[in-house]
Amino acid sequence: MTLLVVGLSHRSAPVSLLERAALTQDAAGRLLRDLVDGTAAEGTLLATCNRIELYAEVDRYHPGVDGLTELLARHGGVPVDELRPYLYVHYEDRAVRHLMNVACGLDSMVIGEGQILGQIKSALALAQDEHTAGRLLNELFQQALRVGKRAHSETGIDRAGQSLVTFGLTQLAAGEPVADWAAGRRALVVGAGSMSSLAATTLARAGVTELVIANRTLERAERLAGALGREEGVKARAVPINAISVAAELAVADLVVSCTGATGLVLTAETVAHALKERGRPLALLDLAMPRDIDGAVHGLDGARLVDIESLAAASADAPMAADVDAVRSIVAEEVAAFSAARRAAHITPTVVALREMASDVVAAELTRLHGRVPDLDDKQRAEITRTVRRVVDKLLHAPTVRVKELAGEPGGDHYATALRQLFDLDPRAAVAVRNPEQERS
Repeated sequence: MTLLVVGLSHRSAPVSLLERAALTQDAAGRLLRDLVDGTAAEGTLLATCNRIELYAEVDRYHPGVDGLTELLARHGGVPVDELRPYLYVHYEDRAVRHLMNVACGLDSMVIGEGQILGQIKSALALAQDEHTAGRLLNELFQQALRVGKRAHSETGIDRAGQSLVTFGLTQLAAGEPVADWAAGRRALVVGAGSMSSLAATTLARAGVTELVIANRTLERAERLAGALGREEGVKARAVPINAISVAAELAVADLVVSCTGATGLVLTAETVAHALKERGRPLALLDLAMPRDIDGAVHGLDGARLVDIESLAAASADAPMAADVDAVRSIVAEEVAAFSAARRAAHITPTVVALREMASDVVAAELTRLHGRVPDLDDKQRAEITRTVRRVVDKLLHAPTVRVKELAGEPGGDHYATALRQLFDLDPRAAVAVRNPEQERS
């Protein structure tokens, strides 16, 4: 079996393509179910505002790549021929390293950002809910989460990175400290999910005078507004997302941050243009949604300053790398080696078990034969002979099996399992049955 990842991100594809290929939660679930129905043994999907990656355990590399590519294209609604040039593929150790780099924030638009850990956790939870994450991907994603936490606790990578929210606000502030720029402003936050909640909290702490939370589910917006009022001491209220309420809030807000899960535009250029005309002063807008919430045509409106995922991607290309990045890369290299060694060692376990079972069967057969040939032995003698024979076999097998497990953790360790099967004429199907006892019972 091969561990495979096929995906696209802000590093490989234009934001416009990422936007078109974005998946809703329902589409992500359907994709995972289709994946395990015929393409892979197990799979997970990591989809964020700047990446869409499908992880899977497949039987064969090339058919696996083709199958994962077709699924991403079909469920994302982008033709395969248009999608394929922007995809990257990693397998085995490279796939492990890639996910760990992602977990540590090394592959993020903003180097070192910590939000990705929550997104990885959510990706694993979705796969578990859909019953598509098996032993390999459960272990891999749990390990990646631990590595990400280790990187943030043992290095200064946090100094290199900001959240995407903070980075976006920094771009809007155009060189001015965000706290100075935001202080005294009225802000409208569209959406009440995790990213919107972070944006609202960041703005409250930066000193905005009023926060308005607009959301399709008013109750959720009210909960967020209430929490901000209690915990951050900011004046906050909730409104529903509809043409009248949003237009009214745009007319008085100084700053808009939008991040919803909508599949269509939340703020059209016409809506923003009308608000600019009504207000008679500039409006700053930050769009963190994928696909976009705010019409890209807003970039061309006088009095509007829009920062979106596309402009953030361009700005991040020039962001300096922190010195701590090298320390994180060392942690990742160490953890990849440990994970891969453990995985290689696990592959030989069924063969070792099969060898010991074969030896046990030989011992049992020979003892039965001995007792038939020497029927006059009493129970005490029989027990002593049995213990002696089994002790001899255990001692003969102990050193080779311990050593072969150690060697299996090294690159090329699978060859030792093959050698054992050939030397002792072990049935490979028996080894697989030991490794997958639930399949043996089915």
